[in-house]
Amino acid sequence: MEVLSFNKNMLMMMMMMAMMWNIAKSELHYVGGNKFGWIPGVNLTQWSLNEQFVVGESWLYFGYDRHSFNVLEVNQTSYEKCIDTGFVKNVTGGAGRDVFQLSEAKTYYFISGGGFCWQGVKVAVNVLDHLPPAPAPAPKESDGSSISSTFQIYHSLVGVILVLMFTSFLM
Repeated sequence: MEVLSFNKNMLMMMMMMAMMWNIAKSELHYVGGNKFGWIPGVNLTQWSLNEQFVVGESWLYFGYDRHSFNVLEVNQTSYEKCIDTGFVKNVTGGAGRDVFQLSEAKTYYFISGGGFCWQGVKVAVNVLDHLPPAPAPAPKESDGSSISSTFQIYHSLVGVILVLMFTSFLM
């Protein structure tokens, strides 16, 4: 019976690790660079070019005044001509805080209707299948004391899980 209990605990720990790994990989991109960037006067094209979007790991957060703006996913022609009818999807949830998962490797096009597209409230987001490899860092001398925070967090988490597992196993 203790073996069965240990296997259940081990399975639960593995499931928790998998969930935490997926959460850690996800990234929320605030459109326009802040919580209320879906407004005229923000260079959304430049913002998009400075971001990296990856399939399944990237989410867009649109923050705006819900009484004035909306978020519509459109095709390229509607994006270029600011056509707010016949859209692909109305992303607007009604609260002025909408989240959209980038689930395909393609260019997504978003506009705000009601004439705001003509004022620059539109963005094209190019989503990659995976991130290109990072350039190799320049070699530097180190005394071995500089470990990345992600590495430290990972090892701390593994240590806590091992302690919990063995504590429950010994009881």
